[in-house]
Amino acid sequence: MPAVNAALNGTSALLLAVGYLFIRRKKITAHKVCMGSAFAVSTLFLISYLTYHYHVGSIHFGGQGAIRAVYFTILISHTILAAAILPLALVTLYRALKGRFDRHVKIARWTLPLWLYVSVTGVIVYLMLYHLYPPL
Repeated sequence: MPAVNAALNGTSALLLAVGYLFIRRKKITAHKVCMGSAFAVSTLFLISYLTYHYHVGSIHFGGQGAIRAVYFTILISHTILAAAILPLALVTLYRALKGRFDRHVKIARWTLPLWLYVSVTGVIVYLMLYHLYPPL
Protein backbone atom coordinates (compact mmCIF):
# COMPACT_ATOMS: atom_id res chain seq x y z
CA MET A 1 0.00 0.00 0.00
CA PRO A 2 2.82 2.54 0.63
CA ALA A 3 3.93 2.21 -3.01
CA VAL A 4 0.37 2.91 -4.16
CA ASN A 5 0.25 5.97 -1.92
CA ALA A 6 3.56 7.24 -3.33
CA ALA A 7 2.29 6.66 -6.86
CA LEU A 8 -0.86 8.64 -6.08
CA ASN A 9 1.26 11.49 -4.66
CA GLY A 10 3.52 11.46 -7.71
CA THR A 11 0.52 11.43 -10.03
CA SER A 12 -0.98 14.37 -8.18
CA ALA A 13 2.26 16.34 -8.54
CA LEU A 14 2.39 15.61 -12.26
CA LEU A 15 -1.25 16.63 -12.77
CA LEU A 16 -0.70 19.86 -10.83
CA ALA A 17 2.36 20.77 -12.89
CA VAL A 18 0.66 19.99 -16.19
CA GLY A 19 -2.47 21.84 -15.08
CA TYR A 20 -0.36 24.89 -14.30
CA LEU A 21 1.25 24.72 -17.74
CA PHE A 22 -2.19 24.51 -19.34
CA ILE A 23 -3.50 27.62 -17.58
CA ARG A 24 -0.34 29.54 -18.51
CA ARG A 25 -1.14 28.65 -22.15
CA LYS A 26 -4.81 29.67 -21.69
CA LYS A 27 -6.02 26.08 -22.20
CA ILE A 28 -8.78 26.42 -19.61
CA THR A 29 -10.62 23.14 -20.20
CA ALA A 30 -7.40 21.11 -20.01
CA HIS A 31 -6.45 23.05 -16.85
CA LYS A 32 -9.81 22.21 -15.25
CA VAL A 33 -9.43 18.53 -16.12
CA CYS A 34 -5.91 18.33 -14.68
CA MET A 35 -6.72 20.20 -11.49
CA GLY A 36 -9.94 18.24 -10.92
CA SER A 37 -8.01 15.03 -11.52
CA ALA A 38 -5.28 16.14 -9.11
CA PHE A 39 -7.93 16.76 -6.47
CA ALA A 40 -9.52 13.35 -7.11
CA VAL A 41 -6.15 11.56 -6.99
CA SER A 42 -5.22 13.41 -3.80
CA THR A 43 -8.56 12.41 -2.27
CA LEU A 44 -7.87 8.75 -3.14
CA PHE A 45 -4.43 9.14 -1.62
CA LEU A 46 -5.84 10.50 1.63
CA ILE A 47 -8.37 7.68 1.93
CA SER A 48 -5.71 5.06 1.16
CA TYR A 49 -3.15 6.64 3.50
CA LEU A 50 -5.53 6.89 6.44
CA THR A 51 -6.81 3.35 5.91
CA TYR A 52 -3.29 1.94 5.74
CA HIS A 53 -2.07 3.72 8.86
CA TYR A 54 -5.24 2.86 10.76
CA HIS A 55 -4.45 -0.83 10.24
CA VAL A 56 -0.63 -0.75 10.37
CA GLY A 57 0.20 2.19 12.64
CA SER A 58 3.36 4.20 12.24
CA ILE A 59 6.57 2.96 10.64
CA HIS A 60 9.91 3.77 12.26
CA PHE A 61 12.63 5.41 10.21
CA GLY A 62 15.74 3.22 9.99
CA GLY A 63 18.31 5.86 9.12
CA GLN A 64 21.02 6.87 11.58
CA GLY A 65 23.08 10.02 12.05
CA ALA A 66 22.57 13.25 10.12
CA ILE A 67 20.09 11.68 7.68
CA ARG A 68 17.59 11.45 10.57
CA ALA A 69 17.57 15.25 10.83
CA VAL A 70 17.05 15.55 7.07
CA TYR A 71 14.24 12.97 7.12
CA PHE A 72 12.42 14.52 10.06
CA THR A 73 12.77 18.03 8.66
CA ILE A 74 11.13 16.87 5.43
CA LEU A 75 8.51 14.81 7.29
CA ILE A 76 7.53 17.59 9.70
CA SER A 77 7.25 20.25 6.98
CA HIS A 78 5.34 17.77 4.80
CA THR A 79 2.91 16.90 7.60
CA ILE A 80 2.18 20.50 8.61
CA LEU A 81 1.63 21.62 5.03
CA ALA A 82 -0.44 18.51 4.23
CA ALA A 83 -2.86 19.55 6.97
CA ALA A 84 -3.11 23.02 5.42
CA ILE A 85 -3.58 21.81 1.85
CA LEU A 86 -7.04 20.30 2.26
CA PRO A 87 -8.79 23.55 3.23
CA LEU A 88 -6.67 25.55 0.77
CA ALA A 89 -7.50 23.18 -2.10
CA LEU A 90 -11.20 23.17 -1.18
CA VAL A 91 -11.39 26.97 -1.14
CA THR A 92 -9.40 27.22 -4.37
CA LEU A 93 -11.66 24.68 -6.09
CA TYR A 94 -14.82 26.30 -4.70
CA ARG A 95 -13.82 29.72 -6.01
CA ALA A 96 -13.13 28.30 -9.46
CA LEU A 97 -16.43 26.43 -9.55
CA LYS A 98 -18.30 29.59 -8.52
CA GLY A 99 -16.58 31.58 -11.26
CA ARG A 100 -14.78 33.85 -8.81
CA PHE A 101 -11.60 33.73 -10.84
CA ASP A 102 -10.10 36.89 -9.35
CA ARG A 103 -10.26 35.31 -5.88
CA HIS A 104 -9.38 31.86 -7.26
CA VAL A 105 -6.10 33.16 -8.72
CA LYS A 106 -5.15 34.91 -5.48
CA ILE A 107 -5.39 31.75 -3.40
CA ALA A 108 -4.17 29.42 -6.16
CA ARG A 109 -0.82 31.28 -6.10
CA TRP A 110 -0.37 29.87 -2.59
CA THR A 111 -2.17 26.57 -3.00
CA LEU A 112 -0.27 25.31 -6.04
CA PRO A 113 3.31 25.52 -4.72
CA LEU A 114 2.31 24.18 -1.30
CA TRP A 115 0.33 21.32 -2.83
CA LEU A 116 3.23 20.49 -5.15
CA TYR A 117 5.62 20.53 -2.18
CA VAL A 118 3.37 18.17 -0.22
CA SER A 119 2.98 15.79 -3.15
CA VAL A 120 6.70 15.67 -3.97
CA THR A 121 7.85 15.39 -0.36
CA GLY A 122 5.33 12.59 0.13
CA VAL A 123 7.20 10.59 -2.50
CA ILE A 124 10.55 11.53 -0.92
CA VAL A 125 9.36 10.39 2.52
CA TYR A 126 8.20 7.10 1.00
CA LEU A 127 11.54 6.51 -0.72
CA MET A 128 13.53 7.35 2.39
CA LEU A 129 11.33 5.32 4.72
CA TYR A 130 10.79 2.18 2.66
CA HIS A 131 13.75 1.98 0.28
CA LEU A 132 16.77 4.02 1.34
CA TYR A 133 16.54 3.63 5.12
CA PRO A 134 13.97 0.90 5.88
CA PRO A 135 12.79 0.27 9.43
CA LEU A 136 15.21 -1.55 11.69
